[in-house]
Amino acid sequence: MDSRNLTRAALQLARGRLRRERIELLPEELRPRDEAQAYAMQEEVHAILVQSNWGRVAGHKIGCTTAVMQRFLNIPNPCAGGVFDRTVFEQHAALRHADYVRVGVECEIAVRLGADLKPEGSEFTRENVAPAVQACMAAIEIVDDRYDDYKRFDTPTLIADDFFDAGCVLGAPVSDWRRLDLQALNGSTRIDGNEVGRGKGADVMGHPFAALAWLANSMAARGKHLKQGEFVLLGSVVETKWVEPGQQVAIHIDGLGGASALFAAG
Repeated sequence: MDSRNLTRAALQLARGRLRRERIELLPEELRPRDEAQAYAMQEEVHAILVQSNWGRVAGHKIGCTTAVMQRFLNIPNPCAGGVFDRTVFEQHAALRHADYVRVGVECEIAVRLGADLKPEGSEFTRENVAPAVQACMAAIEIVDDRYDDYKRFDTPTLIADDFFDAGCVLGAPVSDWRRLDLQALNGSTRIDGNEVGRGKGADVMGHPFAALAWLANSMAARGKHLKQGEFVLLGSVVETKWVEPGQQVAIHIDGLGGASALFAAG
């Protein structure tokens, strides 16, 4: 894809987020052909949003790291996106349902990095990324189905648009996470007090840090790296739940606590 079409496509994707309107399927000549083009287009989308006072990319998300989400979206491999600082909330968020096209929530384990993860010749593994983790957190990922029919969209186009990203609510950081068996932690989602789904840490690629290693390797292949102070949402242990106006969402992960969000009507 030439640079002109790359920019045209990125503008169309960014416009949907800025205007809170549904994105139509891109013309064939504007669709990224593979994941390499998808991540290049994602960078263009980020640049447009930054220039539009959207803030800066403060963290990262990984989608489709669990079998439940791969089945839900019919996508067999993880996908990464950026999270902008103006869409990040701490512990609780009071939001307007009308600020989204079709808002949904996911229950996730997140990490905050205390050191850079720069490639040093060998691949990242769940073991060698662990020393860089400063804290673990329970988190709500906020997603927005801003597509006229996401099932018609190819995976590279969804990646270019940050894979449904619309923000997150980060729970309180847990710095002594080493005392926990992250694989065994149970997570649950409640809407208006009713449990609507649950899963466990092992659902995320066998171990949550396997997802972190995947992202570190993916970024290294693109000449980038994860940085100290950034956070990473490692993937949902519960299938996406779509939220109606006025509903209250709460997630909880054993040993890590929880987070909540109200999506007020109007």
